[in-house]
Amino acid sequence: MPRRSATMLASTLLLIALFCAAVLIKVPYSEMSPGPTYNTLGAQGGKQVITISGRSTYPTTGNLNMTTVEVTSADYTLNLVEAVTGWLRHDQAVIPHSNLYPDNQTEKQAEAQNAEEFSASQDSAKAAALTQLGIPVGTEVVVSAVVEGSPSVGRMHAGDVVVAVDGTKVTDPDQVAALVTKHQPGQDVVFTVIPPGKTSSNLQQVTVTTAKNPDTGKAFVGIQPGTEHTFPFTIDINLGDVGGPSAGLMFALGIVDKLQSTDLTGGRFIAGTGTIDADGTVGPIGGISMKIIAARNAGAQYFLTPSSNCAEAAADTPSGLRLIKVDKLSQAVTDLAEIRSGDLSALPACSR
Repeated sequence: MPRRSATMLASTLLLIALFCAAVLIKVPYSEMSPGPTYNTLGAQGGKQVITISGRSTYPTTGNLNMTTVEVTSADYTLNLVEAVTGWLRHDQAVIPHSNLYPDNQTEKQAEAQNAEEFSASQDSAKAAALTQLGIPVGTEVVVSAVVEGSPSVGRMHAGDVVVAVDGTKVTDPDQVAALVTKHQPGQDVVFTVIPPGKTSSNLQQVTVTTAKNPDTGKAFVGIQPGTEHTFPFTIDINLGDVGGPSAGLMFALGIVDKLQSTDLTGGRFIAGTGTIDADGTVGPIGGISMKIIAARNAGAQYFLTPSSNCAEAAADTPSGLRLIKVDKLSQAVTDLAEIRSGDLSALPACSR
């Protein structure tokens, strides 16, 4: 074989070997890309995303789209070829695996966390929307989670409404721990609860024998109490297996739009993202650069952006998409009124 041919063959074989090695070599990175968007005013899978019963609603037009990102699973890390390819592409982001899944979180744990955050965001969105409209909202103490291996397993359940502890009415989650720790480890605590999906006519008495908390030495039962809101009518949000907290703002706007006579969008295509608190405060989210790409790909003209995400979003905004900086739900409602009027000069813009 001529020397030149031998050299070329050796070089080719070396390149193939390097490529194979790169495919096999795992690196501690995950990939993020634009995901689907969902119109909170529309339907998904044959069902309205937001359904309200027990209260008059009004027709809506246009779009109020929540945005998502696609991420590689917690149980998967990129190989070297995938990581390099992702770094070179504009519509993908390669980020440290630990940023998405801290403390070696498994896929099952990640899914559970996303589901919990999604449920909490819906509760906050409903509360924020009704507060925006001046509709009274109540609160109740609930069991957010039951600690595995604790005395409450099989007796208390996530979603139980805690009405009283040892006959003392509770209105704040902190009261639960205070009343439990009045006992000595090994003593019984009696909870008055309403099981998930039941009404106050279904009160139950649940007795739990306390154990000794290994960290504090005090009595504990192993529940994580939290707060949920109560509403004067039913608001259902139906969106399959979407998870995480970042749809809160868009859910709240969708609820407001359906409950008031004013058409929020005026027929325009608005997209956005952001967590929301019950008082209407809008918080930051992850993956903003991928979400604005998803919004523009879907046809959005305006994107409601949490102020803390503005600099990152403004650094590379897709052509034809206008970013609007948002801190509060009330401000977002005002911004939509400005868009409907056609006077865009007052809209708060994102800057680098």
